[in-house]
Amino acid sequence: MPVLVMKFGGTSVASLDRIRRAAKRVGVEVAKGYDVIVIVSAMSGKTNELVGWVNETSPLFDAREYDAVVSSGEVVTAGLMALTLQEMDVPARSWQGWQVPVRTTSAHSAARIEEIPTSNIIAKFDEGMRVAVVAGFQGISPEGRVTTLGRGGSDTTAVAFAAAFGAERCDIYTDVDGVYTTDPRIAAKARKLDRIAFEEMLELASLGAKVLQTRSVELAMRYNVKLRVLSSFEEQSDEAGTLVCAEEEIMESNVVNGIAYSRDEAKMTLISVADRPGIAAAIFGPLSEAGVNVDMIVQNISEEGRTDMTFSCPTDQVLRAEKALDAARVRGDINYHDLVADTDVAKVSAVGIGMRSQSGVAAQMFRTLSDEGVNIKVIATSEIKISVLIDRKYMELAVQALHDAFELERTA
Repeated sequence: MPVLVMKFGGTSVASLDRIRRAAKRVGVEVAKGYDVIVIVSAMSGKTNELVGWVNETSPLFDAREYDAVVSSGEVVTAGLMALTLQEMDVPARSWQGWQVPVRTTSAHSAARIEEIPTSNIIAKFDEGMRVAVVAGFQGISPEGRVTTLGRGGSDTTAVAFAAAFGAERCDIYTDVDGVYTTDPRIAAKARKLDRIAFEEMLELASLGAKVLQTRSVELAMRYNVKLRVLSSFEEQSDEAGTLVCAEEEIMESNVVNGIAYSRDEAKMTLISVADRPGIAAAIFGPLSEAGVNVDMIVQNISEEGRTDMTFSCPTDQVLRAEKALDAARVRGDINYHDLVADTDVAKVSAVGIGMRSQSGVAAQMFRTLSDEGVNIKVIATSEIKISVLIDRKYMELAVQALHDAFELERTA
């Protein structure tokens, strides 16, 4: 029988009533003739509670024990979902990551999936099981320890299973009914997209859109897994939600398809750095080793052998960045006059595969922001994206103005 992967997020399984609602959706797909692999998250709020208990017990915790504790939330949900399906006379059983087994690296709390053997689950399908309910977010290391994949890891689990089993589709059920042109809470004219290309979704996810985890989109694009994002709280139909697919499957697309934003950005500037070969490596090497996620980078014109270097990073990594750069200066690897951090900025981005073939997008974006009195601090571009760093107080104004300027409320 064809395989379908269905993933239910925390809000979709937040109570027994919601688990029953989700189970009914699974039952509908089983009735259509699918063998279904259900990936579940922990019940809403449970992972935060478990993390809180770990931090309260041991602030400098053993990462292996951290994973053992926080992975338990998904185990509970998987068992409850399997029991609910059994009560509906749907043959189902639950699977923990180690039982599949989902083989991962040893990087506890940030493990990566290396292999998902299909034989165990397929054998149970052959014996009459119709639904395998798998605890998302977790796997097993080469040392035999439970690992977790990082926040949002259940999305990655779902896509990885869809790729491994050659699933017809991977449905991601969440508390929103699809992918929108921007956040509807900021722009009332935001429109739900019927389809979006993998590359666009990857950019939107990495730039602040919270609908899908970035790693899950990367996996889907690599293995060409069709993703459908839809709400677990609305009526189900074949046309519901947003399909994330290959660019070739989209007939027409706007030049810009979405406006993304990120509030929690910081702009850091190294003032008066020696401008010499290797200086960029000397700066960004230590930042990488410290786990600082650097995004935009701008280097000013050199004067008398000195230059300023500006980069952006998440606000919660500013202290880590400052320590790493200070240590590099103490070692003599770099020399700078001062390090200035501005934590009151936001990043706003325009994304669209149509940018490849049409010019003028950057000019229109900059003109729109200028007309609204919004000053641009830093600019970064790619083939299908333009991002700007601006004062945080103008973020919502910028999102609304750009959404209107590119007429994203209209279909292509």
